Amino acid sequence: MSSDHVPLKTTPYWWEAAPVQSLPEKPLEKAVDVAIIGAGYAGLSAGMTLARAGRTVAIFDRQHPGEGASSRNGGITSGNIRLDHATLVRKFGVERATAIEAEGKQAREHLYSMIAEEGIDCDFKPVGRFSGSMGAKDYENAARGAEKLHRTLGIEAYAVPYGEQRDYIGTDFFRGGTVRMDIGGLHPAKFIAEMLRVAQTAGVTIHSDTAVEHITPDNDKFIIKTARGQVTARQVMICTNGYTDKVDPWLRRRIVPVRSRIIATEELPADLMAKLMPRQMMMSDTRTLGFYFRPSPDGKRILFGGRDGTTLDEPTKPVAHLRYNLVSIFPELNESAVTHTWFGNVGMHRDMIPRIFERDGIVYATGFCGSGVVWAPWIGRKAAQKLLGNTNEAPSAFDFRAPTAVPFYHGKPWFMPLFMAMYKMQDRLKLLREGR
Repeated sequence: MSSDHVPLKTTPYWWEAAPVQSLPEKPLEKAVDVAIIGAGYAGLSAGMTLARAGRTVAIFDRQHPGEGASSRNGGITSGNIRLDHATLVRKFGVERATAIEAEGKQAREHLYSMIAEEGIDCDFKPVGRFSGSMGAKDYENAARGAEKLHRTLGIEAYAVPYGEQRDYIGTDFFRGGTVRMDIGGLHPAKFIAEMLRVAQTAGVTIHSDTAVEHITPDNDKFIIKTARGQVTARQVMICTNGYTDKVDPWLRRRIVPVRSRIIATEELPADLMAKLMPRQMMMSDTRTLGFYFRPSPDGKRILFGGRDGTTLDEPTKPVAHLRYNLVSIFPELNESAVTHTWFGNVGMHRDMIPRIFERDGIVYATGFCGSGVVWAPWIGRKAAQKLLGNTNEAPSAFDFRAPTAVPFYHGKPWFMPLFMAMYKMQDRLKLLREGR
């Protein structure tokens, strides 16, 4: 079917099974132990941790709970660390670099345990992830990385040579790849809806569509001014990530919202899906501006995503870009329609790793750099432990200084088109070096 004959929906495919919505309005509390800003994965995880420790908790979100990246992402439990080991060592030292890599395994295991123990119904499938290599050098580097993961962390990870690639993905586009079996897929909008249920059951009060306008320290407490009134809190946690607004201009200078856009195909024939994605794995590639893609939870569509460097609402150009790259990998989809497109903001910063830190008595859990499905619940929980002063667990390796400010940036990422153009050029040059 030609995509010209199918009207394009610009709301997330995920919302059809689990629409985000406002919560019934509740009176504002006069005082709480902890006020949390942001009702996404991190805020809800922190809230349920604190409530179960006996704290009174109120979470405020200027949108519906999870309306940001938590219900818009690709639902891949990657937990990526974007810096390689050598860069981590250079920036943070050997001890912290090693701890950061090890904590990724803990964060993923925590997510899977939470899904099982809380009875979270989110279509989770531990299917593994195949990452396609763009050339011989990428393949060798990725193969060494997979071997290191297996050797140092006991993760089932291995290289897939080009001759065996079609056992994992129905294309000759890549030059081999690697597999990690500790990664799976879930339905992100169902996941946030279930986290909302668990947090409310734990005793957390969530105020949707209630923007926080100002946070003022007042001796041993904070005054939280919201669009609906004022609340006093003994402690405050901020979990806004890629949707940080002017309520915290200091954080806004450090967290850059970067669009990540996804397209969804029409439902495809079962035999075609079996050919293109024979193991129903999550997928990615080794480009600088890499793409991520996967089967829908029902196995009938392909969802394909990547960074969107535009700042306009008109989706024609970025959709065409994604569709071109989808068809480059799977030429069989040339006549298949795209039925949905949407985007969400990921929170990037100069250090490129998730972060917990404290400033002026406020604890922050933020900076998930496009891998929030794994990192946000974990970092939210560890930030709550920090706030509780809990010494029963080791502190997080991500708990240290705040990211540095981005020069000349005050909330509008004017420089993103320039960076996107530079990264696209790097990827084109990589393909040229490979003779492609």
